[in-house]
Amino acid sequence: MSETEELRETEELRETVRRRYAAAAVQVTEGGTGCCGPGGAEVTEEGFGSALYRAEQREDLPPEAVAASLGCGNPTAVAELREGEHVLDLGSGGGIDVLLSARRVGPTGKAYGLDMTEEMLALALANKAKSGADNVEFLKGTIEAIPLPANTIDAVISNCVVNLSTDKPAVFAETFRVLRPGGRIGIADIVADNHLTAAQRAERGDYTGCIAGALSFAEYQQGLETAGFTNVRITPTHPVTDGMHSAIVRATKPTAVP
Repeated sequence: MSETEELRETEELRETVRRRYAAAAVQVTEGGTGCCGPGGAEVTEEGFGSALYRAEQREDLPPEAVAASLGCGNPTAVAELREGEHVLDLGSGGGIDVLLSARRVGPTGKAYGLDMTEEMLALALANKAKSGADNVEFLKGTIEAIPLPANTIDAVISNCVVNLSTDKPAVFAETFRVLRPGGRIGIADIVADNHLTAAQRAERGDYTGCIAGALSFAEYQQGLETAGFTNVRITPTHPVTDGMHSAIVRATKPTAVP
């Protein structure tokens, strides 16, 4: 395949992802729920969606933020956010993790959400207004080119989004760039067993369903370490299909960066 063909294929795949999640946002806005998971399962499927959040976390949020939860985990539960910190959610969707993070960091902190989909951003902004959160900002852009300055974020979270990227090394490099020295990541994502080939992963689910684009445990660790992260830990939490798992990914940006 030529470089031009590869670029075209990449752009087509990104557009397919964008359309899928734009449709999910419109569905929620019209009173339904979003969808994710193997084969486009409803978010109520075990292992995906709002059921992964405790009832007390969901109860004070706008219903649309809960309905639009398309993730495979609860990164706010492991990010160890502290008062006054700045946190960034990659692929923030309807904003549930941003709003929960804003509570954790308090009025002296700030929670950013980044999404490339206009429809999701509109839904997130509506949810922000309904929640009354003042320490929240939603940004339009891609997770491969984060529109924030270097060394400005204390923690980066993400919920079942990195697997959707067509350029994961760029995501890891950009995440490393925006984190302050000593900053950390707490990501929920789908991760494949090391023995599964890319073709075998694709057999288990499509790209927009959070399966075909998943990295293996070894690939994820190597990608983060290549970007400069240390203390990489990838902990499976529950299976989502044969040989593939929801996992929590943690890593740290060294305090002294070469």
